[in-house]
Amino acid sequence: MRWILVAAAMSLATPAAAQGSMEVAMQLGSVLASEGPCNLTYDQAAIEAFIEKKVKATDLDFAGTLALMTAGQEVQIKDMSKSALTAHCAQVRRSAKAYKFIP
Repeated sequence: MRWILVAAAMSLATPAAAQGSMEVAMQLGSVLASEGPCNLTYDQAAIEAFIEKKVKATDLDFAGTLALMTAGQEVQIKDMSKSALTAHCAQVRRSAKAYKFIP
């Protein structure tokens, strides 16, 4: 919960151009944090290709934001019920396939 407040505060203080990058970090952080709990193994080259396509090379904030979002999602996943985790993993699996992280 605390990480959500941090993310919200960051979005208010972040210029509009960087907010797209924050959204990508939030979404990718959720998928990356789910790799172990959802019993997935991601193609590392596909992750690099995703970042190459979605994140500007000059975006120095992305890596830190991604780390924050991934850590926050890891905490949330630990608190999920079995059913919530099943639903979460079902969608993450679909997203991971769409981005070619998994076959």
